[in-house]
Amino acid sequence: MRYRYGTGTTWEDKVGYSRAIRHGKVVEVAGTVAVNGDGNLIGEGDMYAQAVYILKKIERALHEAGASLKDVIRTRTFVTDISRWEEFARAHNEFFDSVRPVATLVEVSKLIDARMLIEIEVSAIIEEN
Repeated sequence: MRYRYGTGTTWEDKVGYSRAIRHGKVVEVAGTVAVNGDGNLIGEGDMYAQAVYILKKIERALHEAGASLKDVIRTRTFVTDISRWEEFARAHNEFFDSVRPVATLVEVSKLIDARMLIEIEVSAIIEEN
């Protein structure tokens, strides 16, 4: 079975996507930025703060889909300034130190809003208990 999970943001309706999809034991969480439910950017100018907010948002989406951070097998991160990678790395390590998923970090020229410094997506496989 395939299940879709949303957060109710306007982007999901405008673009036509889900925050997360669960298909069997696989959960995919869409590219996630540091924007709250009111559409306000969190942590302007602070890549670490944006990363922490994003990872908490991803954690909630995983939970809603029946998964957790421990089920994450891959992270994909897009940053607008790779020279600031240590800010992202600090947050990533705080959330995934014991999980150690494979990780990709890519610099992009910009995200949909110039104030956004980082976007993260994850893949997870739910383990049997």
